[in-house]
Amino acid sequence: MEKLVIRTESAPEAIGPYSQAVQVGPTLYLSGQIALDPDTNKLVEGGVVEQILRILENVKAVVAAAGGELDHVVKTTLFLQDMSDFQKVNEIYGEYFRDAPPARTTVEVSRLPQDALVEMDAIAVLEV
Repeated sequence: MEKLVIRTESAPEAIGPYSQAVQVGPTLYLSGQIALDPDTNKLVEGGVVEQILRILENVKAVVAAAGGELDHVVKTTLFLQDMSDFQKVNEIYGEYFRDAPPARTTVEVSRLPQDALVEMDAIAVLEV
């Protein structure tokens, strides 16, 4: 098994001992993304809408660094600090995944890194 670590400056640096993503064969495993600005590595200002927009752009950048695009994402997990934000997040999410959205799990959690309002991880299958 060959494990390829994916890194890009177009997404935030890892804030711990993990990789932005790891590719094994055609499968790309993305670490959880909170709404960090890749230029400052600080949480974006605003609410859950601004955060999910930044997260989706970060995920898009990491997938692109591996040679893929959002259409290659097959599974995501959303972690919400407050499930009442579900509809707002869902609307933005739906703009990024229109035609064949990935499978998804959404859960409410008590706390996220840097007190973010939302976090998302993803799995993509790249064309070989």
